[in-house]
Formats: sequence, C-alpha cells, structure tokens
Amino acid sequence: MTIPPLPSGPAHTVSVTEHLWIPMPDGTRLAARLWLPDSAEDMPCPALLEYIPYRKADMVRARDARNHPCFAAHGYACLRVDMRGSGDSEGVMPDMYAEAELDDARRVIEWIAAQPWCSGKVGMFGTSWGGTAALQASVDAPGALKAVIAVCATHDRYEDDIHHMGGCLLTDTLEWGATLPAILAAPPTPAAGPDWRDLWRKRLDSLAFPVEPWLREEARGTYWRRGSVIHEAARLTRPILAIGGWSDRYSNSVMSLAAARPDLVWGVVGPWGHHYPDHGAPGPAMGFQDLALAWWDHWLRDAPSPPDWPRLRLWLREFDTPADTLAARAGRWIEADTSDTDTQRLTLGTPALATASPAKDGWPVPHDLLTGAAAGDTGYFGRPGGLPLDQAPDDARALTFDTPPLDADRILLGPPSLTLDIRAPEEPAQIALRLSDVAPDGRVALITRTIRNLALDDGLDAPSGPLPSRRRITISFPHTAYRLAAGHRLRLALSSSYWPLIWPAATTAMPRIAAGWLDLPVTRSAPAGLAQPLPPARDLPREKPFEPLENPPLERVFRTTPDGTRREDWHQPYTALRHHDIATTFGYETSAAFSLDPGNPASARATHAHRAVYARPDGTAEIACTLTTTADAAAFHLDGHLSVTWNGDALATRHWAHSVPRRYG
Repeated sequence: MTIPPLPSGPAHTVSVTEHLWIPMPDGTRLAARLWLPDSAEDMPCPALLEYIPYRKADMVRARDARNHPCFAAHGYACLRVDMRGSGDSEGVMPDMYAEAELDDARRVIEWIAAQPWCSGKVGMFGTSWGGTAALQASVDAPGALKAVIAVCATHDRYEDDIHHMGGCLLTDTLEWGATLPAILAAPPTPAAGPDWRDLWRKRLDSLAFPVEPWLREEARGTYWRRGSVIHEAARLTRPILAIGGWSDRYSNSVMSLAAARPDLVWGVVGPWGHHYPDHGAPGPAMGFQDLALAWWDHWLRDAPSPPDWPRLRLWLREFDTPADTLAARAGRWIEADTSDTDTQRLTLGTPALATASPAKDGWPVPHDLLTGAAAGDTGYFGRPGGLPLDQAPDDARALTFDTPPLDADRILLGPPSLTLDIRAPEEPAQIALRLSDVAPDGRVALITRTIRNLALDDGLDAPSGPLPSRRRITISFPHTAYRLAAGHRLRLALSSSYWPLIWPAATTAMPRIAAGWLDLPVTRSAPAGLAQPLPPARDLPREKPFEPLENPPLERVFRTTPDGTRREDWHQPYTALRHHDIATTFGYETSAAFSLDPGNPASARATHAHRAVYARPDGTAEIACTLTTTADAAAFHLDGHLSVTWNGDALATRHWAHSVPRRYG
C-alpha cells in the first residue's frame, strides 16, 4: 500500500454548504458543514465525518480548511458536525462523552450513509475529542462505518486523558474546567435560524460546570470506564489508524491499542505534541492529508483487506538538550516490532541501578513541594513550549538511582515498569516516578514519567477495604521508543509530590521503599528504518481564506515572593485570526497562576482563566470564564465565574461554588 503524493491541483471542484441540519430521533437537530465534490452529483462517493464541539463556523475553521477541502477535492464528501449543545447545534451538553453524544454519533453516520450523494461507506476522523469520538464509534460500529483515524485520542479516559494520572489529579483538568464552559457558552450563528438568540439563552441557562464530577470521581470506577474503549477492546470492529506524538499526554493510546487489537490497529507516533501531524511541533511534522487519503482509499474504495503498512511506525527519540521549546527532536523513524524485545531487570540499590545513599532498611521517598518545577506540562493543549526542562533540579530533591555509564546503546521499546515493596503511610500519599537520560556532561533529559496514588488499589479503583501498609505494587510507565546512547546513564527518580503538574497530597507523609526493581523493554537488535518514508507536511490550503492578526508568544514566569510563596504563572496573550470569507474574527487568551507555600500542601492554589471573542458582521460576543481551585484535607474547593457580553452589554453571568469531598488524595 503505497502513499501517492497529493497532485499539484485538485482532482474535483468542491461545493461548500455552510450549514445543514441533521435530525436526531428525539427531535434535536445537529448542525453540519458539508464539502461535496462535483462528481457526487452523478456518482455517489464515500463520506468522511469529523464530529466535535469546536464550532464549525469559526473556532477551528482554519484547521478545517487544511483537511476537508483537500479530502473533498479527492472525491470524498466531508462533514464537520457540531455536537449537541455546541456551535450551531441544538440541545445541551451536560458533560463530556454523555450517552446522547455517543448515540448521536451513530445516528449521524446512518444519516450520512442514506444521503443520495453518499456511496453508503463512511469514515470518521478527528484529533483529541474528535479522535476519541471516532474510537468510541468503532465499538460495535454501525454498518456504514468502515474505518477511522484517531489523532491524539484517548482510549482510557481515566489513566490516559486530561483528568488524572495514576489516580492523582492533573491540574490540566482545572484549565479544561475553565475552558469548556467558555466554548459551550459562545453564541450560535444566524445560520442556526432566526431564533438563534433564543437557542443561545437556553444554552446559557442550562450551562454545565463539569469540572465538579471530574474531581468527584477520584477513582477509576464506572464513570471513567464509560467511553474508554480499552475496556471494550474486544468490541472494536473497524480498522483504526491511531496517530500520536511523544510530546502529548495521549501518545500512550497508540501502542496500547495496537497491543490490544493487532488485527485492527495501525499506529504512528511522531515527535510532536497535541496537533494534527501536518502542524506537528516539535518536528519533523508529517503529511497527514497524504497518509489519510491512502488510508481512506484503501478502506472506503478498495477491497477491505489489511494494508501492507507496518503495524507501528515510531519516532525513535534520543537525547535532546532540554529546553522549553524545540523546533525539532533528535531521532529517526523506525518500523517497530515490539515482539523483538527482552526484559532487562535492574534492581534498586545494586551496581546496575545504584543510589548514592544506600540504606539497609530501605529508602524514604522525599516529600518536597518544589519537586516538579522542571516538569513542563502534559502537552495536552498543544501550546508552544512547555516541554520538560533539565531534570537535575528536580532530581536533587528526589530519590535517584542511576546505572553506570552504558557500554553500548540501549533501545527502549514499550512500557517500562517498576515493582516496589513499599510501606505506605496511613494518610493518602502519592509517588511520582521519572525515567531520564543523563548525558556525560550532567544534563538530564526526561524520557517518560508516571505517578501513583497509593490510596487506590492496583486497578486504580476505590479499595474494597483497608489496604495493607506494607505491600508490593507494580507501576507501568507509558509506552516509549527511546535510544539511550553509550556513555549515557539511565536515571530513575522518585518523589512524593510533583507540583504543579499534579495536585499535591493533603499531607507531607512519605512512603518508604524496602526493595524494588525496574523492568525495561530492550530491543534485541536495532530497529529497521522505514521502508517507505512518511509523506512530508504540506502548507494547506494553498489559498488561505484567513490571516493571523495577533499571535504573540506565550509568557512564562517563575518566581518566589518575599513571604516564600512559590509562583508559577503562564499567559497566552490575546491571539486572533481573521476569517475573510465570513468577515469574522475569532480571538482568545488563556492564563494560569499556581502558588504554593513549600512547607504547606494545603496552601496550593490554582487560577485558570479563558477569554474568547467572536467579532461577526451581526455583532461581537465576548465570553470569559475563571476557575480558582484550593483544597484542604477534606475537600477541593471550586469557585467558577462566567460572564457573557453581546456588543458590550452584559447578557449572562454564572457563578459556581462547589466543595468536592476528597477521599483518596
């Protein structure tokens, strides 16, 4: 299965329908934008669906212009559908992945397949929420759905999503808690009909604040299992092209899905973050449209036999000088064969993985609330920068175990795991784990990391009874592909806090490790390079109907105030894009402020703010949402404010105040 390059010109002319309605059985209408090739008038064609809540009319219109017109020019009907309760669609969105959302996806696919311009074959694709929706639709898929592409998607809403890591609260969920209500509070456009203002007011009156259940559901449980396809892998029924990036929190889904369903999943993991890979950063980027068209041509046009692609194509990372921003990562593309690995076991405290301070009775895991200052962020939001910095300052506050300098290269391919005989304190506690590459000159680059809430059971569920204070636990790191060069050292670092990436435990209790070992998936031989290179990224669309008006760089500030409080703030100043074809400007700004007294975990405080502006021919809407989070030993305390104006006049204000019980953290 070769990947032909995109031709220099379009194969078909394309007509665009800015708005059409798709009826749901309960009477709710979903809004769609349609790109239709001219050939569909005489010969029905396959259709491609992207199903997300990010406003077909304006919010991600520039991104849509890279994909949908290109696919339509190559003979595919393409639809961008706003989920119910978002954009121009009717209805209400109470939470992410509600049952109505999952049901609507299936109904939309059936509606598309029944249209006179559709051949009856549908593909589904998307990034982030859209990619996850495509995975969810693949479970007991409707007959018309033939294949999907899931980019930067999650297969496990609890463990590999924005909300939790190892049972501990990611502060990313608080940013999303401020951002999602602001997105859903934005106005429909006049395309929704003459009553669009009434639709807007109804939406504002019923607007949800879903961050509350995200914090309330601390353990995995049924809430997070819903919509997590890894728990329903046997029911996946359609071929999946899973694409991720090592700089993104969701990268683990690709190799995990490929391991769970090698008969259905083909995977690509590049060096980039939370982006479609044609805009992948850090680079090198990849030509997503070429790859996608080859996939669609195979499954939606040709005989449905497995393609001759490698199951896994991975960017094999290697040491990069740690920096907030990288234009491109060091490494190379490989065809990965995870069966060509052996487990190399390194025991803690031995010469193979020694510590500078061995202890006969084990090691306490240090609790220092400044650990995590070099963490960067998870990459979830695709912002520029935020990559992990030199880990040496965090390592100085942690318990570390180093190998001797390696006598030859070692290639890690798969998920490392750490087994610990641990004595956990009676109070809730957490343990953060990092694997890093230590260069001969002392620079330390993060390879992979994870964290574990010691108050949960081995499945990250609520324990059925008291957990023993002394027990053995095994913690898996995310999948990785990394070359450790000869002369470098591998470092394992452990701490019992990781702020501000993770909300700190309520106490300063420190676990103690009696013994343990690290299992590394090491390849037996050097992996082969790609027999066929991945297509290069293209600058699409060739003629751009939009232009950036303001695009200032992100600002990050780290400081200690005179009273000893540690402040870590970032701010994305107002960024705006003008869509000339609809005479609309969309702009936004986002900020976060973290503060902490290093001697008091109860002092942790986070404030996230998101503001969006929609300047249209009929008026200007401005939506601002702020969420401030604090916590004590008993509860998280949430204070949210949302304001909406139209042409400068106040239209709506909302205030949420919740205290969410804190049972396991």
